[in-house]
Amino acid sequence: MENYRTPLRRARGLGSAKHGVGHWIAERVTSVALVPLVLWAVFGVITLAGTDYYGAVAWISQPVNAVLMVLLTAISFLHMHSGMRVIVEDYIHTTFSKSALLLLNLFVCGLAGSLAVFSILKVALGGA
Repeated sequence: MENYRTPLRRARGLGSAKHGVGHWIAERVTSVALVPLVLWAVFGVITLAGTDYYGAVAWISQPVNAVLMVLLTAISFLHMHSGMRVIVEDYIHTTFSKSALLLLNLFVCGLAGSLAVFSILKVALGGA
């Protein structure tokens, strides 16, 4: 009976699930947002190369630098989570393994990102 099916009939149900566009756009938006933030961070690292610990604390205590550092960190972890999610969804085919890896990705990115943002804010707000 399989031989009598048309190519269209065999392809039905195998197409797009209609949710990939949102992930694709989110990856591109985070990529575009990271470009100026990374350039700012490189400039900041070059600026801080000749200072000591207290100079770095004073630099991160400035509100603009603290906000940009938090944005850089949060968007980086969001971008990493999105990229790893695509890799797991594309290359892991066992349902249990895929679910476990997606949860692990979410928890690791969420925990590491939260700890990084907390650390930045602690130093920036004087709790060094």
